[in-house]
Amino acid sequence: PFGDLNLATLNDPIWRESIRQICTCITHASAFTDRITIHPGYLSPVGKLLPQKAWNLQKEALRQIGKCAAEHSALACLENMIGVKEFLCQLPEELMGMTEGIEGIGMTFDFGHANTLGKVDSFLPYVKKASHIHIHDNHGMSDEHLALGDGTINWNRIGKTISENYSGIVVIEGRSMEEAKKSLPVFRKCFS
Repeated sequence: PFGDLNLATLNDPIWRESIRQICTCITHASAFTDRITIHPGYLSPVGKLLPQKAWNLQKEALRQIGKCAAEHSALACLENMIGVKEFLCQLPEELMGMTEGIEGIGMTFDFGHANTLGKVDSFLPYVKKASHIHIHDNHGMSDEHLALGDGTINWNRIGKTISENYSGIVVIEGRSMEEAKKSLPVFRKCFS
């Protein structure tokens, strides 16, 4: 779940409900997979007044979510977000700082999201630390989820780096099966 949940909210009942719903999803999803991508929180108008408290609440939420994931032999993978200033964890250093040392928590690197910030290159040195990777294309302005090759991302360079440094699952995120099928030849060429 993503809509109306916020792991960084200062509103305690909403914060607790956000954790509860994510843990419920982990419980169900762990029957099918050991990697479950979750989204970080964001700064609400109140959170903007106390940003460090919001970051701390998100870290505590991840501790609780990580415990749930570990109990289900899964890894909850926090995903980097798009270039919207209120979202937390847009940069690799933020993701690593937020997840480091928490049992049951990993990282999902989303290269389409990174491109909305012009930060694709910032993630490449850390690919070995990724627990899961999402790929899709865009023109760098919004999260278009285009087929690979239909945007501005240099898949040759990214594919080479990922292929040499990462052995996990790479998910092609398309808005339709047709876009996913269109992405496959680019993936096979660039990620071999």
